[in-house]
Amino acid sequence: MTYWYEGPLAAFDTETTGVDVETDRIVSAAVVVQDAPGTRPRVTRWLVNPGVPVPEEATAVHGLTEEHLQRNGRWPAPVMYEIAEQLAEHAAMGRPLVVMNAPFDLTLLDRELRRHRASSLDRWFESAPLRVLDPRVLDKHLDRYRKGRRTLTDLCDHYGVTLQGAHDAGADALAALDVVRALGRRFATRLERLTPAELHTLQTGWHAAQARGLQAWFARSGSEEIVSTDWPLRPELPAAA
Repeated sequence: MTYWYEGPLAAFDTETTGVDVETDRIVSAAVVVQDAPGTRPRVTRWLVNPGVPVPEEATAVHGLTEEHLQRNGRWPAPVMYEIAEQLAEHAAMGRPLVVMNAPFDLTLLDRELRRHRASSLDRWFESAPLRVLDPRVLDKHLDRYRKGRRTLTDLCDHYGVTLQGAHDAGADALAALDVVRALGRRFATRLERLTPAELHTLQTGWHAAQARGLQAWFARSGSEEIVSTDWPLRPELPAAA
């Protein structure tokens, strides 16, 4: 019997102008597909001219300058359509989608679709629902008492995954996919009987609990930061907001 973590998986990642899903933009994206562990991954990449300034601090992270994006990037509208179309195709094939910190990347994609296509991400999954595997949520639930940070780099170190070219969308997507496979094997007794659909539903509750815990920590620290409990996609803000 082949368990989900040994079967076909896709992964999605973006690089952006910043960390605000409501106002920042995608400058590059990648979808990685792998049919089984150890097989050659297939990578689709997009480079986007966001049409807005690219802050130096963002360029320092992913290395993509505003000049480079203006010269080589495509306009956002067709790119967002192509990304959503490809994710929908994977959903239709029943292929789970790995997204590290899914509420960031998927919400940002949703906002870009609304901005440039007068659409929403949910519209693409009306006939075949998206099944998301978020290594951050899975790791925090399955190994909740481990101390230390849980960035993608940290998870790669912990699970023995090689990350080559961090902050490249394709490299990060592949690394997240490998982390999910490694995580599945390590916690096989707790995960192998669950389907991706069941895991998707469970992660909704796990993430909400994790967010509430972080919110309580912020409150004790005197921080006013708000932590969203929504996963894998944050709802659209009211127009007044």
